[in-house]
Amino acid sequence: MQIWVDADACPVAMREMIVRAAHRTQIQATFVANQFIRLPPSPYASARQVEKGFDVADNQIVADAEAGDLVITQDIPLADEVIEKGVTVINTRGELLTKENIRARLNIRDFMETMRSSGVHTGGPAPLGPQQKQAFANQLDKWLVKAQRFHAAQAKSSD
Repeated sequence: MQIWVDADACPVAMREMIVRAAHRTQIQATFVANQFIRLPPSPYASARQVEKGFDVADNQIVADAEAGDLVITQDIPLADEVIEKGVTVINTRGELLTKENIRARLNIRDFMETMRSSGVHTGGPAPLGPQQKQAFANQLDKWLVKAQRFHAAQAKSSD
């Protein structure tokens, strides 16, 4: 079980939070981006730079993520693809994306894209505030507790 981060759009505050959590729990976090990503030093955090291009980082995450892993992304189509593989997905606002809510998110995304392409200015997302940062930290911690229990059970069964 490991953490995959769609790092191109991941805010620095969240990157730092993820690295601290990975280091504390000794769970690997891989940040995938098509540009250089600066990370705090930790043997449990690594950056993987992929070629520039549309969805190259997303495709790498889809290829590498496995059931039980965690993907952190704002990208709804990426979330949909990895959810189908049994991966847990949270966005940087702390929202858990699931089989039950991903279709609605895709529909909203497509609707907003249609509005933008027809010339309507839809604006961007609101800035991350303390509530969103706390919600993200809470969702990350929930997954980390599950991952640590899994690792403990694996270690116990191999004894």
